[in-house]
Amino acid sequence: MGGYKHMGGEFQFIDIILFALVAAFLILRLRSVLGRRDGHQGPSTDPFKTGRRGEPAEDKVVRLPDREGRPAEPHEPSSTASDQALSPLEAGLANIRVADPKFDVDEFISGARIAFEMILSSFAKGDMPALRPFLSPEVLGNFTQSVRDREQAGEAMELTLVGIKSAEIVEAYMAGRTAHLTVKFVSEQTSVVRDEGNEVIEGDPETVTEVTDYWTFARDTRNPDPNWILVATGAQE
Repeated sequence: MGGYKHMGGEFQFIDIILFALVAAFLILRLRSVLGRRDGHQGPSTDPFKTGRRGEPAEDKVVRLPDREGRPAEPHEPSSTASDQALSPLEAGLANIRVADPKFDVDEFISGARIAFEMILSSFAKGDMPALRPFLSPEVLGNFTQSVRDREQAGEAMELTLVGIKSAEIVEAYMAGRTAHLTVKFVSEQTSVVRDEGNEVIEGDPETVTEVTDYWTFARDTRNPDPNWILVATGAQE
């Protein structure tokens, strides 16, 4: 009976060894499948981690467009592809609408036509007080000097706007917070300059001339006043 117990003890000891080997094998398999952190592996990947000295890691920053409306820098969302296809005029108008959501092209053109007729008429008459609210200091100074030169020469201008054939925006842009719009006016006019004796020295009152004018209007979009002022003029007959 004693020998039998001895053999049974040996079998129990062998079973314990086998169980230990199986357990060790299972642990190794689990580690090979799941992995482990033992201090010798590289650092884990953090999608929000910054580079050295606090700089954003490469390709992990969505660049925002510039506040002044200039084209955004590379790496921006693909939705801006359509913006890049805009013409300079369309892009300029879009930037003005961002700065002034109430801006309306048709309303602006309607006002520009009225301003064109009023300014031409007042300039021909030499009525500078009427022009002052609608002109920039530079344009007002040029118009005033021209009127003074006529008066000193004893000359008088007669200008009649027969009609405006067309008026269209040909340039639009933002300069800081100030919107600029250049309008091409094609009009029919009669213009005459008379001397002190009322004799015609320039032009013909019976001849209608087609004139192309380029007038640039500006407005500070931060100003609640909706009126635009004339900041530059140019004409081509």
